[in-house]
Amino acid sequence: MTFRLVTWNINSVRARVGLLAQLAQALNPDVICLQEIKVENDKFPTDAITEIGYGHQAVFGMKAYHGVATLSKQPLTKEVRHNWCGKDDARHIAVTVAGNVELHNLYIPAGGDVPDPALNDKFAHKLQFFEEQTAWWSEQKGRSRRILVGDLNVAPLETDVWSHKQLLKVVSHTPIEVEHYARMEAAHGWVDAVRHVIPPADTLYSWWSYRARDWRASNKGRRLDHVWVTPALKGAVKDAFVYDEARDWEKASDHAPVVVDLDL
Repeated sequence: MTFRLVTWNINSVRARVGLLAQLAQALNPDVICLQEIKVENDKFPTDAITEIGYGHQAVFGMKAYHGVATLSKQPLTKEVRHNWCGKDDARHIAVTVAGNVELHNLYIPAGGDVPDPALNDKFAHKLQFFEEQTAWWSEQKGRSRRILVGDLNVAPLETDVWSHKQLLKVVSHTPIEVEHYARMEAAHGWVDAVRHVIPPADTLYSWWSYRARDWRASNKGRRLDHVWVTPALKGAVKDAFVYDEARDWEKASDHAPVVVDLDL
């Protein structure tokens, strides 16, 4: 069974329900994982998304900020919401999807502008979030079929940013963030599904700033959005790509959807 999974930082689901419909029509995914939905659970556009074809919805939202949602054509089971760093800020929801796969939808803090935890509480929060995730995943045993997706807010490879040299001191690509990212990835033996398909030597981005008048011309992107699978699912990964056409849509998110096809 071919299973198409999309992860997308939609940057306000209520503002972009129409774009979600475009995405569904263009890609026909089985499951869509959204981050930064920016809405409380009771105000989530449930009916509109059901009409698009995704009547099974697991939502963990909050007013105006953050929030994650997993949308599916087929039933979702075993929904669990996780909080981290002593904050109730709606950044992690887990469900079980088709094929008895445990799917984790995650939105890691962006970290602010100053990459120094002593000077920037947001950056300290980001590093603590990674540390807690790393410790937790190192203890998660007994399930071999797991997928983790989301806006992890780190571009780990030199080919994941438009300029490795210029971004070494910019939040999302600093050495300390890349180290934390790598520790979390190693903690559960995760495999980068996208780079399993697209060679690490190839330049690849999923986010382009709104500041650029012509984002394609400047192409100053970063790969912040990721799909990881456990080793048992590595062989199931058949294709992966960034659907950058969505970045051209009217009132687009600054993130493009990331797509992974698996044979489940």
